[in-house]
Amino acid sequence: MARKEELKRNKKNKKRKDFTPFIIIGVVALVVVAVIVLASYKPVGKVNVPDLTKAAITDGLTMGDPNAPVKVVEFADFQCPGCGAYWQTIEPGIIAKYVDTGKVFFTYSPFSFLGAYGSDPNWDESIKAAEAAYCANDQGKFWEYRAFLFGNQNGENQGAFARNRLIAFADKAGLDVKTFTECLDSNKYYQTVQDANTYAQGSGLSYTPSFLVNGEIVGAGDLEAKLASLVNQ
Repeated sequence: MARKEELKRNKKNKKRKDFTPFIIIGVVALVVVAVIVLASYKPVGKVNVPDLTKAAITDGLTMGDPNAPVKVVEFADFQCPGCGAYWQTIEPGIIAKYVDTGKVFFTYSPFSFLGAYGSDPNWDESIKAAEAAYCANDQGKFWEYRAFLFGNQNGENQGAFARNRLIAFADKAGLDVKTFTECLDSNKYYQTVQDANTYAQGSGLSYTPSFLVNGEIVGAGDLEAKLASLVNQ
């Protein structure tokens, strides 16, 4: 009788051992899923809905009449505080005085380098913000999305342009969020952003915001005076 009981116990123990690896695998899988779910529900934080000063004529990353006598290219990093200040305080006047009057054709060109100093090597906030802006451009809302980026700056490399916030901006800007997210996660515009950096450096730019005005490098503080001198010639 004792022998039979012992055999039963050994059989049960063997079954437990046989199932143990599957139990461990199942627990690990649940933990991984939980981490992913929790990450997806990471708090977005406050999203400011910015005022948008938009030119009457826009096409992709350009504003105004392509035949305007003065061509301006803005080089800016979406994390750059000075770029945000230019967007908020100077650009509305530039649009009203020069772009909408047919005197200036304005192009935005991202110059994304501040994220290189971030703490997360897998998420460069400057580059990802620029990629996100190109994804918004796919849906015809580059300028609207640009306003959300500049209007939600919160220090450099502090998480203002984390993935969930970039997606939240897309939602607030009226984009198709699913299409936008697929574009962002695919790194579709990574090389485009790198090429834009190469263009900026090749043009002699070393700081943001900076502008090429008919091929001449001009700082934000001198932009209005430079435009005034050109259009009044």
